[in-house]
Amino acid sequence: MSFDQHDVAVTVNGRRYERRVEARMLLSDFIRHELLLAGTHVGCEHGVCGACTILVDGEAIRSCLMLAVQANGREVMTVEGLAPDPETLHPLQAAMKECHGLQCGYCTPGILMTMKAFLDEYPSPGEAEIREALSGNLCRCTGYQHIVDAMLLAAKPAEGPA
Repeated sequence: MSFDQHDVAVTVNGRRYERRVEARMLLSDFIRHELLLAGTHVGCEHGVCGACTILVDGEAIRSCLMLAVQANGREVMTVEGLAPDPETLHPLQAAMKECHGLQCGYCTPGILMTMKAFLDEYPSPGEAEIREALSGNLCRCTGYQHIVDAMLLAAKPAEGPA
């Protein structure tokens, strides 16, 4: 093994992967090119746009700012891991569809993963809190109102018998 090659073992969406990677490989590139999970998009490559947001040990991070070797031994969730099965949308995905929050869809995976982490921590936020949580994700279609509406729908507590 050369000095700039490292073995990494990471669990992504519940599946363990082991690869030998260059020390400088970004986690976003590892996910897209080594694991062939193309749902994580790369926009600015500076951590500004949020398109590459994933969860590492439940925390939303910019995968373009993290090296693959830093994920060694950790749990990663990408947008491919959100839905419980191929036939069922995650409530966040269903809300985005319902409220027309998808637009071109390039920013959508990062927004979904940002909001997954946010709603896991704050399950009943108001509109202002949702807008603050979304402020780190850029949508070039500028369709924020539909995205906010979707997140409010997803955060709405399930109605059931009293």
